[in-house]
Amino acid sequence: MTREEKLQVIEDLTTVLADNNIIYLADISGLNASNTSDLRRACFKKNVKLSVVKNTLLAKAMEKSDKDFGELPETLKGNTSLMISETGNAPARVIKEFRKKAKSEKPVLKGAFIEEAIYVGDDLLESLVDIKSKEELIGDLIMLLQSPAKNVISALQSGGGKLAGILKTLSEK
Repeated sequence: MTREEKLQVIEDLTTVLADNNIIYLADISGLNASNTSDLRRACFKKNVKLSVVKNTLLAKAMEKSDKDFGELPETLKGNTSLMISETGNAPARVIKEFRKKAKSEKPVLKGAFIEEAIYVGDDLLESLVDIKSKEELIGDLIMLLQSPAKNVISALQSGGGKLAGILKTLSEK
């Protein structure tokens, strides 16, 4: 790879890092061609972009980026795959489901950058699977806000019916 090609790859990676807030780093080495194809298919279905990157080029792109990746550059050893998604937990779910289906330890989660939060290590996979997306959090918040209002409205409506019934009974007597 020529120097110009490397500079172009670094520039492209820097753009990818700047444009995305959900970035996972995983090690998929040791998977055979069939399993790798299955993983790529699973990523495609969940709208996760998977690409293999060179560690040195990704590290330089991280340095060049405006974002603070903390300890993530230190995880760039061995084979590294970049997983990009719009949803915070989608890559973690893909990894977990793939491991269960393939009965394998791979892919191994090296780290993740999610909305400025940094997660390092495969042991955090379960907590990343449980992260709610922005849309899910907004939905939960709306439900919480609607619940008290619904209770008040139903109480007023039922109370109005009871009061009318009481008045009607009293007027008949």
